[in-house]
Amino acid sequence: KGFIRAETIAYNDYVTLNGEVGAKDAGKMRLEGKDYTVADGDVMHFRFAN
Repeated sequence: KGFIRAETIAYNDYVTLNGEVGAKDAGKMRLEGKDYTVADGDVMHFRFAN
């Protein structure tokens, strides 16, 4: 239980592609694990299990 993965989009992609849906459709959203080092400007949605 706990952290599963983080859906991650670079900020520039997020802005250029008009948000989460545009970035996901363009294939710019990636899944990162617990060992990922967050970069400045990353937009993240955390998957978490209870």
